[in-house]
Amino acid sequence: MSELDEPTLLDEPDSLSSFVKQQANQLGLTHCAITDTDLGEHETHLLNWLDDGFHGSMHYMERHGVKRSRPDSLLPGTLKIISVRMDYYPPDSQDAWSVLNDTSKAYISRYALGRDYHKVLRKRLQQLASNITANVGQFGYRAFVDSAPVLEKAVAQKAGLGWIGKHSNLLAKDAGSWFFLGELFTDLPLAADKNLTQSHCGSCSACIQACPTNAIVAPYRVDARRCISYLTIELKESIPIEFRKAMGNRIYGCDDCQLVCPFNKFSSPTVETDFSVRHSLDHSSLVELFSWSEEEFTTRMAGSPIYRIGYECWLRNIAVALGNAPSSSEVLSALNNRVNHKSDLVKEHVQWAIAQHECSSV
Repeated sequence: MSELDEPTLLDEPDSLSSFVKQQANQLGLTHCAITDTDLGEHETHLLNWLDDGFHGSMHYMERHGVKRSRPDSLLPGTLKIISVRMDYYPPDSQDAWSVLNDTSKAYISRYALGRDYHKVLRKRLQQLASNITANVGQFGYRAFVDSAPVLEKAVAQKAGLGWIGKHSNLLAKDAGSWFFLGELFTDLPLAADKNLTQSHCGSCSACIQACPTNAIVAPYRVDARRCISYLTIELKESIPIEFRKAMGNRIYGCDDCQLVCPFNKFSSPTVETDFSVRHSLDHSSLVELFSWSEEEFTTRMAGSPIYRIGYECWLRNIAVALGNAPSSSEVLSALNNRVNHKSDLVKEHVQWAIAQHECSSV
């Protein structure tokens, strides 16, 4: 056989898939699996969710429609999808429950305590693509990290990385849910993994019972309009009064459904230093964060996923938390310093917060 006739990785789908997984592991990606592009079952769930209006003000969800559930329409020529997991729970962070129970402190979702995961994970996926290219030649691909109309949890479930739990997050029996997901859409003839993952939620309803705002309206169905993550991150308008008390001291995201999930006892803390806690965000006081100027917010949140909500929503969220904090001269002084803020959005939430303390003192 001549050298020209020797088989390459492109001629051996199983070997190519094994090579891809090996490379992913060497890049610090916790788990890697491969699937095809048929997400028909999940498309029905998506359309029903949109019809119910559960996406709230996230109008882009509706605009993209079935492009989310049809990968080859998002990137024509896509044959297989490489789905990856990357652990993110920072081992150096303060205990989550202790922060939640100290309502003078700010609770920030554990995924947002370090560097922006979009940049970290996308860089790894790009490197994975470069390593593949170096061995098989140029191929068609595109990397996604929560940045385009992709049903990432559906893709990961079909690839066998886990199952979608009753809280709508992806769960892995041996790793819980403290991980990010990313995808590499490719035109490579990869061998797809068999999805042998079954749901192991059983009769457990811990996540449903734990949700502060009853956003999990039924098993596997989340009304985003009620979710604290949506209210503090996606919503750019006034936070509905009915949810403000339930928000407690959660100023960016919410982890309650994950904190009570029994499978997270099997999770592993991240070894990725980019996800280490920055600026003591794991246990900062609400008053301290509320005192930041816009310049301080911009400087300290650069490179953080929190940066994208902007300074105005940052103050809005903290104002609500201060309204739920124990009354003190320090808290009232912080609120009164912002009572005439130039932003009507901030001002309205500050006034609400002050009113909470006035009511509690009567």
